[in-house]
Amino acid sequence: MKTKITLKDIANELGVSVSTVSKALHNNTRISKETRDKIQAFAKLLKYTPDARARSLRASHSNIIGVVIPEITNHFFTTVIKGIDYVTSQKGYQLIICLSNESYDREVENLNLLASGSIDGLLVSIATETQKKGVYSHFVEAQKRELPMVLFDRVEETLNCDKVTADDFGGAYMATKAMYTSGCRNIAMLNFESHVTVGKERKEGYEKALQELKIEKEFSRVFEINEKKNFYSQVEKIFDLNPLPDGIFAAKEDFAAVAIKIALQKGIRIPEDLSLISFVNGSISEYSTPSITAVIQHGYDMGKLAVELLIDRIENKESEKPFETRVIATKLKYRDSTKNSIKLKAT
Repeated sequence: MKTKITLKDIANELGVSVSTVSKALHNNTRISKETRDKIQAFAKLLKYTPDARARSLRASHSNIIGVVIPEITNHFFTTVIKGIDYVTSQKGYQLIICLSNESYDREVENLNLLASGSIDGLLVSIATETQKKGVYSHFVEAQKRELPMVLFDRVEETLNCDKVTADDFGGAYMATKAMYTSGCRNIAMLNFESHVTVGKERKEGYEKALQELKIEKEFSRVFEINEKKNFYSQVEKIFDLNPLPDGIFAAKEDFAAVAIKIALQKGIRIPEDLSLISFVNGSISEYSTPSITAVIQHGYDMGKLAVELLIDRIENKESEKPFETRVIATKLKYRDSTKNSIKLKAT
């Protein structure tokens, strides 16, 4: 592997100080033209490139923001990035986007890379494996560098920074009550694994609605889906319930789409026999057959708000304003997977 050329290497070769090399490369007139030309020519010959971290330490701002997201194919995170990009393009910032792929190790690598480079701040949605481990020391280390950070969507309450979330509890509560209003009385849930914070909030909203509606809830009605395994065999278990559910609330639209596929294979009519509502209003919900009623999470607005909070921290580093958590309201988009959807639209 080729060793990166440093200022010290150039200084040693030419018999001058590192300070002289640095000043010559920045065309400082305190260094004679002959020496500047000699150093610049030698640096070019060696294909020397300045260290990004060193540049960022010298500059007050690099106008670059690092973003770490769990996955790029997820419609929600795509819309978040669009919201972030809109604000940064207006305010003169650039983005470096990294993927954790839901991996703790990848997330640690991403944060270490970004925090040691030339960025002004971090936007992060925490990986599911990190939440499962419950280890957040890499975030603490990034903060020790006095690097402003905003967590969005999947957050950790113990970390001292600004946070932006959707109203996961309220969205699940609203979806469950909507199915009850449409006539469902045996409502099951397809959820994330218990360590995923958004899944916890959505489960609590679902359970609160059932409690208020005085529907007896059994733990077996909540099915946790391991996203690293095949969805089909896991979702299929919900159809082993006796009696079969007449409503399914899915914490993710992928879960709802698989449930629809299995239901239709079993001759279960949608929405006549079974109603479904998913969380996240993406292309899967819109173009499934039948189309899926969904909780709109407003990812674009979340991205805009998260980066606005971050830029405020970057540009007002001396501010002692307390950290805050902003919660974005959700709403339902009714489609063909729920009973009486036309009637519900009008209410």
